[in-house]
Amino acid sequence: MKKKKAIVLGSGPIRIGQGIEFDYCSVHSAWALREAGYEAIIINNNPETVSTDFDTSDRLYFEPLTFEDVMNVIDLEQPEGVIVQFGGQTAVNLAGPLHRAGVPILGTSSDAIDLAEDRNLFERLLNGLGIPKPAGRAVTDVESAAQVANEIGYPVLVRPSYVLGGRAMEIIYSDEELHRYMTYAVEVSPKAPILVDKYILGKEVEVDVIGDGTDCLLPGIMEHIERAGVHSGDSMAVYPPQTLSDGVIEQVTRYAIQLAEALEVRGLMNIQYVVADEKVYILEVNPRASRTVPYLSKITGIPMVGLATRIMLGEKLQDMGYHGGLYPSAKSIAVKAPVFSFQKLRQVDIELGPEMKSTGEVMGLDSDFPRALAKAMIASGIDLPAKGGKVICTIDDRDKPEALPLARSLHEMGYQLVATKGTAKFLNENWVPATSVMKISEGHPNMVDIIRGGDVKLLINTLSLNREIEREGRQIRRASVEMGVPCLTSLDTAKALLKALEARRTGRDLDVETVDEYCPKQG
Repeated sequence: MKKKKAIVLGSGPIRIGQGIEFDYCSVHSAWALREAGYEAIIINNNPETVSTDFDTSDRLYFEPLTFEDVMNVIDLEQPEGVIVQFGGQTAVNLAGPLHRAGVPILGTSSDAIDLAEDRNLFERLLNGLGIPKPAGRAVTDVESAAQVANEIGYPVLVRPSYVLGGRAMEIIYSDEELHRYMTYAVEVSPKAPILVDKYILGKEVEVDVIGDGTDCLLPGIMEHIERAGVHSGDSMAVYPPQTLSDGVIEQVTRYAIQLAEALEVRGLMNIQYVVADEKVYILEVNPRASRTVPYLSKITGIPMVGLATRIMLGEKLQDMGYHGGLYPSAKSIAVKAPVFSFQKLRQVDIELGPEMKSTGEVMGLDSDFPRALAKAMIASGIDLPAKGGKVICTIDDRDKPEALPLARSLHEMGYQLVATKGTAKFLNENWVPATSVMKISEGHPNMVDIIRGGDVKLLINTLSLNREIEREGRQIRRASVEMGVPCLTSLDTAKALLKALEARRTGRDLDVETVDEYCPKQG
């Protein structure tokens, strides 16, 4: 008997914003198709991935992920349909052209994908459901952008639609910055509207959703450690959430189920929220797999890609032994930490912001949150001695009050604080000893000289709106990369580091076990 066929679109070359996590999804989807009795066909053109191994699928087409090349394969193979959810934004962007060409899209429909990606349509959907989002609109020119920004008030978060990894996403504080940004953004994505939203300083939360058209399953909620403004791919995240109230968790769950039902999601969907004053706002919805799927699948034991693939073939969650709603949290605590390649990316500033820069991620697992943090940070390259050594602090005026308790704790742990003149003055006035060092423009020895001296263990440098100060900040951050000194530009990350250091100072060794020993087996 001739087998049915299904095509899985990969994500193409690995780039910042779209990497190995989508290869994981493509591979698991191909396996699920084969288990269901289908011929699994993969189209991908990256030789460094498991999805292009000879034995992952029944057939591999090593072709570019363009409409013409994909159609050539479809015309030859005549599949039951094409799966676009597991190849990141590259594959999702092909859903519309393929649908218009008469190709069946397995899973969430092309119209629903467009609805989630089109800002104006999506805003109308949210309004109809009564789900809040930050104020803002989509614009196509500088004048409209300035009008929206002045209506909702600065700061605003601006970004093109239909791009990878938050490319060209920025937080803007003035009309002058907005004019500069719009010129650049139109070059990055000339055919896509620019999204201008009110920037809400709050806690980010993320969920991956599995929908079958009837039920909606949330394997877990991830709480970001860095506050809103840092791209989800560059932020640390913890599962299960550590500080969210029951009311916030209820809102996150309810909005996810409402959206999955409204979009008639069949397969995977990722939602990002911001929480401020116990109110939950929708930031972004991606009607596809996300980079957190492998992480969440491992810690919860729920085979998310396998379930999503079987749903696309017509099965229901209940038939597979799963019910809708938020699943009970696993016993272990998992912390996701980003990994960066700044030593190889010479021209990239290492500051954390809305545009993604990480090239990978690691996971720290433990039954205790601080110890899970410690494992994740060590694995990501932030490995501070339990005590002793120099820590450089260059803190913007806006952040000094928040940084004070951090500096005091570091001093009490035995670290020697070194700071620029303004930061040192502030710390000393508040009874935290700090040695003042010259800025680069003031002569030698300056901050760069101190970093290159070799005994600095950590740099904490928060970003400034002053261009001259920030110009020197980039040089200091670059020097830290060259010398292998961990650099933190978010005070939230620094607070997490303190928790991790406190866990390591207890004298108890960090347990090392396999993922299988920590995580449950399900499905």
